[in-house]
Amino acid sequence: MSIHPVMQRLAEKLNRTDLPPFGPGDTVRVQVKIKEGDKERIQAFEGVVIAKKNGPQGSFTVRKMSFGQGVERIFPFNSKVIDKIEKVRSSKVRRARLFYLRGLRGKAARLKEVDTR
Repeated sequence: MSIHPVMQRLAEKLNRTDLPPFGPGDTVRVQVKIKEGDKERIQAFEGVVIAKKNGPQGSFTVRKMSFGQGVERIFPFNSKVIDKIEKVRSSKVRRARLFYLRGLRGKAARLKEVDTR
């Protein structure tokens, strides 16, 4: 089944091209726009990408530890609340979904860092 050329061009136009390539195991800093009343500010959410869904309505899940509590946030790729994404570091992982990190604490939850120069 083929996608209609007009729909394909529309999908390409809607998808963001300013996001860096990243995958599960990478530590990313997501600059999130937060609206408070009539003001808008940017807040960083830095954590490990534990899951990534590709496709037209793709999203990625970022997990961080905040005051000893695990916090996960799901970001759609085409979300207007994402200002920008920075890749902080890469880690070597052997699977696409890192949900096992939810059960690990402290040093056990570390991932092997990879040099990406």
